[in-house]
Amino acid sequence: MIDTYNAFVQPELELPPVGEGPLGGLTFAVKDVFAIKGYTSGAGNPDWLRTHSPWEKTASSIGKLLASGARLTGTTHTDELMYSINGQNEHYGTPVNPKAPDRIPGGSSSGSAVAVAAGAVDFALGTDTGGSVRVPAAYCGIYGFRPTHDFVSIDGVIPLAPSYDTVGWMARDISLLRQVGEVLLAGAADEETPRQDLRRLIFAEEAWEKAEPSCRKALESVCIQLVQTEGMTQEWRSVAPEGLEAWSHAFRTTQGREIWQTHGEWIVQEKPVFGESIGARFASASAITVAEAERDGALREIIRKRLSELLGDDGLLIIPTIPGTAPSRTIHGPAVEERRFRTMQLSCIAGLSGLPQVTIPAGEVDGAPIALSVIAGAKQDLKLLRWAERFEKGR
Repeated sequence: MIDTYNAFVQPELELPPVGEGPLGGLTFAVKDVFAIKGYTSGAGNPDWLRTHSPWEKTASSIGKLLASGARLTGTTHTDELMYSINGQNEHYGTPVNPKAPDRIPGGSSSGSAVAVAAGAVDFALGTDTGGSVRVPAAYCGIYGFRPTHDFVSIDGVIPLAPSYDTVGWMARDISLLRQVGEVLLAGAADEETPRQDLRRLIFAEEAWEKAEPSCRKALESVCIQLVQTEGMTQEWRSVAPEGLEAWSHAFRTTQGREIWQTHGEWIVQEKPVFGESIGARFASASAITVAEAERDGALREIIRKRLSELLGDDGLLIIPTIPGTAPSRTIHGPAVEERRFRTMQLSCIAGLSGLPQVTIPAGEVDGAPIALSVIAGAKQDLKLLRWAERFEKGR
């Protein structure tokens, strides 16, 4: 395989299918944080690769895909230890966004998104803690899905912040996104929940206020199609009276505390070399106190309860996936953190609440993709994917 877009860490690594099923004949790649027996994941950092041993067992998520007939073809680049949503890596370079080569691809599942957008594989696995599947899917103009937290097994995946970490996936085709979901969510509890149809559209006012004017205008046509969907009611309402800035801060604090608990000992012991922004992020995480995490953890519980009650098993929350198009590949310094902060105000909604979110390509602004997101109630993952497929095929 010729890796024109710098998507892959190991393009030659292959695992053949071990069964027959709905994914027969399809190929997929995985972010370089998933366990493959005999392979050492690098997690985007040479010092991590140097200090870790090969996996003894393959991740169950990969096993399910192989058993359904799919072939693994390659591991893909990630931001260092998954702690970014930009896709820039000072050690291995930045994968090239096939839809907008002059812009970043988004991260941390950058290589997976690029491999899918470039047509190198049919679909790809990534991880999503703070937006790491949803943001690169949006920037690269493909479909992406973050499941209900703890709904897809995350065994055999290098952790970042366990109470937020999820296994997500991306595809160019909405039907394939759903088919992958059918495999990874097989036997999941949402099949046992009441089969109430999705019938309520809720547009989150605070989220739409974060969209850049050009992005919001471009998304209007998709929103019009949404409200014309048969059997759906609609309302605009406030969902974050505390403000999304406060929500994002709560996410950053509670996530950061977990991240340092997860990787702090290794960082102190090994003194790895990080890129400037990643190193600063870990340093900031190390300074978060228990009191700060507990305070913002209380807000997190309020948010989870509020959104769970709001959406139930028949509601959909409609938001822009990203504030605007992907930034330039040359973005650096304070501009990186400013854009991260604005993006996280949107991506933290599903993260804090632990809810499933599908990202839908919704056109372009100035030649670069933008995207719309739909969030459903807890464990309504397959229902959401099936609804998204019907909507996309009908418009």
